[in-house]
Amino acid sequence: MEAPQYVAARIQQALAEDTRTHELGIHVDVRGDQLFLRGQVSGSEQRERLGQVAHEAAPGLRMHNEIKVVVVSEPGEDEHLD
Repeated sequence: MEAPQYVAARIQQALAEDTRTHELGIHVDVRGDQLFLRGQVSGSEQRERLGQVAHEAAPGLRMHNEIKVVVVSEPGEDEHLD
């Protein structure tokens, strides 16, 4: 059986190298047969793609996709400092 830290490293490598994701900022945690994905992305499609790639890299684990989707908006007015 592969050690959890090696499984997590393999999944993180897949998330970084897969052409669908290219994501470096997702935290991967493996505990027993549970896989946890945590972090933030700017769209629900990216969140789903990350879950799919992680599942493909470790299909035997039960995945908990806890990645949050944040809203990115245009900046407000300029701040003037006197």
